[in-house]
Amino acid sequence: MSRVPQGPSRRLLLAGALAAVSAAVTGCSSDSAASSSGGAKRLRIGYFAFPSGDLLVKNRKLLEKALPDYDISWIKFDSGASVNQAFIGKSLDIAALGSSPFARGVSGSSPIPYKVAWILDVAGENESLVARKATGITDVAGLKGKKIATPFASTSHYSLLAALEAAGLAASDVQLIDLQPQPILAAWQRGDVDAAYVWLPTLDELRKTGIQLTSSKEIGAAGKPTLDLAVVSDDLIARDPKAIDAWRKAEAEALRLLKSDPEGAVKAVAAELNISAADAEAQLSQGVFLTPEQVVSADWLGTDDKPGKLLTYVTDTGRFLAEQKQIDAAPSQDVVRKAFYLEGLADVVK
Repeated sequence: MSRVPQGPSRRLLLAGALAAVSAAVTGCSSDSAASSSGGAKRLRIGYFAFPSGDLLVKNRKLLEKALPDYDISWIKFDSGASVNQAFIGKSLDIAALGSSPFARGVSGSSPIPYKVAWILDVAGENESLVARKATGITDVAGLKGKKIATPFASTSHYSLLAALEAAGLAASDVQLIDLQPQPILAAWQRGDVDAAYVWLPTLDELRKTGIQLTSSKEIGAAGKPTLDLAVVSDDLIARDPKAIDAWRKAEAEALRLLKSDPEGAVKAVAAELNISAADAEAQLSQGVFLTPEQVVSADWLGTDDKPGKLLTYVTDTGRFLAEQKQIDAAPSQDVVRKAFYLEGLADVVK
């Protein structure tokens, strides 16, 4: 593909939702009517196999301890695009989601019915652009005419487009290939792609035979940061805001544990990802984790009476995606603001 196609229409996303969500989500959504009726105490949480406070909340059962009467399901996803499809299919209540797929989700005439309610982490060296050493490519400009794999509609896709633009390249100057992390690794090993922009743990596998050209940390410092957010469905906001409060407090505790108990955090991540403690420690060291106080500060998510800089970051992301023809039109800052759920957020750090 010499040109990145525009993001799929909401109609196509809706049509593909059932297939994309697949067995795990289907299994937990069969009684979703009971979940949305308000009678059942159920939470369906989407997460990534990616180092963050989410994995500590899951491993230590922080949410289960806070909400003992709830049936809590943890559902693993590979990308933000599939999370978006699951929300369209009403198969999730809470989920991790990159800032770029979130910007896509709130754009258009039929925005996905969810709102950002927390920040999991800021992308750093844990998302990067790597070229195969065998290609001899040593900088982003050298990718002209080359095949680059990345999961479309992800934060990595957004960062890749930003890296190309900064190097004076358009998306049409390279061959972009839409692949999920595991297929990226397989294509890399076969020599089918020249470079890839992806996240951990696949990224570490690519680094063994590749050279890193840039990272989301560098791209963020240049003005286009990406983040792993957490979103909640409009339905959950309407029927069970107290559950959201409990979930936020569990996530805040996890962020504190990342700082106060790094050894325990490493063990939890290693167990959840089935990797060694050394690998878990290395992966955690590449992320940027805020404190709960930073999350609710003006520099990031902010509070209900004063949204933080994340509002500008997401708005700018939407504008950039529109310029890159990834979405039809950029959501206005007012539209993005309405997709923020900040009520009660300041209470989390009290």
